[in-house]
Amino acid sequence: MTQGSNSGADRGNQRRSTPGQGAGSGASGRRQDGPKQGPKTGGSYGAKKQAAGKKDQSSGAPRGPQAFGSERFGRNLGPVKKNRPASQRRTTPRTEQAQDQDGVRLQKVMANAGVASRRVSEEMITAGRVEVNGEIVTELGIRVDPTSESIHVDGMRIQLNETMKYFVFNKPRGVVSTMEDPEGRPCVSDFLRKKSERLFHVGRLDVNTEGLLLLTNDGELANRLTHPSYEIPKTYLVQVPGPMAHGVGAEMKSGIKLEDGIASVDSFKLVDSTPGKVLVEVILHSGRNRIVRRLFDAVGHPVKRLVRVQMGPIRLGDQKQGTIRQLGNHEVGHLLSEVGM
Repeated sequence: MTQGSNSGADRGNQRRSTPGQGAGSGASGRRQDGPKQGPKTGGSYGAKKQAAGKKDQSSGAPRGPQAFGSERFGRNLGPVKKNRPASQRRTTPRTEQAQDQDGVRLQKVMANAGVASRRVSEEMITAGRVEVNGEIVTELGIRVDPTSESIHVDGMRIQLNETMKYFVFNKPRGVVSTMEDPEGRPCVSDFLRKKSERLFHVGRLDVNTEGLLLLTNDGELANRLTHPSYEIPKTYLVQVPGPMAHGVGAEMKSGIKLEDGIASVDSFKLVDSTPGKVLVEVILHSGRNRIVRRLFDAVGHPVKRLVRVQMGPIRLGDQKQGTIRQLGNHEVGHLLSEVGM
């Protein structure tokens, strides 16, 4: 990066007994005709999660226009929660860098990436909200190489490589998390007929588990999201037989011994309880095979239905089952920042 010449994002009263119903489902949980949908966001559980998201967006947000504020698709997730430590952010004067007249002005790169208009991008730069390669930049004359340098706005990574694609697939039950299946079962590629990009899935959901599955051609992001050192949280709605004895949640949070070692959940929340059924939300960062099902088996509540509704900052929302949604730039920025990219 070099310098050139200067230039001027409580439960309601409705109750639910099954996970995975989408917008348009009745509050009573009756089965609807038509395509299945993802977990409901307009009812008790979904409304609570949306309210929490709005609260996150209203706290700690930087002043002034937000990055990708005019984006027409995708979801605004609010300010990035995990910023890099201040020790990694430098303010070295850019005059110490070699001149590179082939570079592109930073505000033009930001505008071309859809962050904001060129004028607003200049305001973000002078306000100290922009970093290039870990250095806070406040000078408008900075030139950068979009192909090799990293840019963050308010701690959120800006993806400058237009060839990188990111999607959310709401996997139905019975679909195999592979691109091909020798047994001829439905698989992810069956839902990608109209996609020209060569995509691969990030992690897996077993054939009977529904919900959020990320698809991308960004190999570095996929590797980080699935690497245990990054501890990416994953949220599930779990339907099990009821009633559930008091203390099961505390037991699962403290740790349960399984055949491959101790496992636990980070969060355990009772969402709904009806005669014979209990709906629980659990959050965990472990990626071990069938970990949620094995934990509930261990406490005597075998899973009847399992839906992943969130991975890192990306939420399934009311996306219909069997559909694929492209992530917006704001969501991509959050996802990249989640794993330190």
